[in-house]
Amino acid sequence: MSALSRLRSHRAALAFIFVTAVLDIVAMGIIIPVLPGLIEDFVGSNARAGIINGVFVALWAGMQFICSPIIGSLSDQYGRRPVILISCAGLSLDYVLMAVAPDLWWLALGRIIAGITSSSFTTVYAYMADITAPEKRARAYGLIGAAFSAGFVLGPVLGGFLGEFGPRVPFWFAAALSAVAFFYGLLVLPESLPVEKRMTFSWKRANPVGALILLKRHTELSGLAVVNFLLYFAHHVFSAVFVLYAAYRYSWGPREVGLLLALVGVLDMLVQGVLVGPVVKQLGDRSTMVLGLVGGTVGIAAMGWAPDGLMFILAMLPNALWGLAMPTLQSLMTRRVGEDEQGQLQGANMSVASIAGVMSPLFFGWVYSFSVGDGGAGVHVQRDPARRCAGAHRPGPGLLSGRGRPVAGGVDRLVGRASGRTSGIGRREGRADALIRSRIRSGIAGLSSF
Repeated sequence: MSALSRLRSHRAALAFIFVTAVLDIVAMGIIIPVLPGLIEDFVGSNARAGIINGVFVALWAGMQFICSPIIGSLSDQYGRRPVILISCAGLSLDYVLMAVAPDLWWLALGRIIAGITSSSFTTVYAYMADITAPEKRARAYGLIGAAFSAGFVLGPVLGGFLGEFGPRVPFWFAAALSAVAFFYGLLVLPESLPVEKRMTFSWKRANPVGALILLKRHTELSGLAVVNFLLYFAHHVFSAVFVLYAAYRYSWGPREVGLLLALVGVLDMLVQGVLVGPVVKQLGDRSTMVLGLVGGTVGIAAMGWAPDGLMFILAMLPNALWGLAMPTLQSLMTRRVGEDEQGQLQGANMSVASIAGVMSPLFFGWVYSFSVGDGGAGVHVQRDPARRCAGAHRPGPGLLSGRGRPVAGGVDRLVGRASGRTSGIGRREGRADALIRSRIRSGIAGLSSF
């Protein structure tokens, strides 16, 4: 192959990896604003939906924890291209499965498959390492990071708007995006790992717990690993209950939630992309990390105590300072191991994050359910008084949309179309009155601030 042909192939591969990462992350982000509502449609209770959504997030994270090293080792033996393409196809079929899911068991199966196929992102990073020189890898990984950020900003917004047409529409759109990524890669993506460089699959290397041995071997990493775990644990409150909490307390629907999640992504991009460098230059890694942890803690507490939607949104500003903590924490940890252990350190950090991703949604899902359910008297989440009073003059607390969920600011525009919108779940109309009565009781019982 000539130098020009290799250059063109290299650029095509970079373009594919970037486009595929954007498409896959957008597809994942699309379902974030609507999946909790779909769960609530099945169970007929906001409180129960909190627990089940936490279980689903934990299933997804657990599959990633188990399967990431396995899929990475499979790509070492069979090459990166087949693993990436199979994962794209698997994600597409998974979203179709979730779009037609007749019950919660199908949705649970969908989250398990999504966790397995999403584990291929480790292969994406390996692909980038294959095709770039060591001195250019930071820039290449930055490209992938930009793709992830762009996807997480675009996905929830798109999902929120698509969710206005029905809770299952975003799943079909996500399936189409992953299918496009598959066919695009089938035509464009070359293999990056030559046969002579491949390794035989080994269960020892595929052990997801094995990487944690490094943290035990370097005792100075133990304290930082605890900080890492707690940071990930706290951050998963967004994936576990944010959508349900916003709908319950402020009557925000998929569109509003999607826009807010996009705002979270934009703020995170600004903090990590713009603020980290100058702040570290002034304060150093350790002080910057502490500043980020304190700011994030103040922000998340203010979001919990916010008396109205505006204060909730404003509290996102200090919460965004969490973006200062993660890169500086990683920097502090990398300084405590040798060059030959950097890869294992990243594997250990991924394992810590995955364990937090399994435990945290279960915990926050239970806490949310207890706070809004009948068993949590005295700690009930109080809904925005302005929205509760406005809902008192409507048919139900704020008027339910066709999906059985309140939609912020949508009373007037939804009156004309709520009756005509269907969900594909036959028992929806039969549960509407019971769900309204349940939410009225929850609103009356919510006498104390969260």
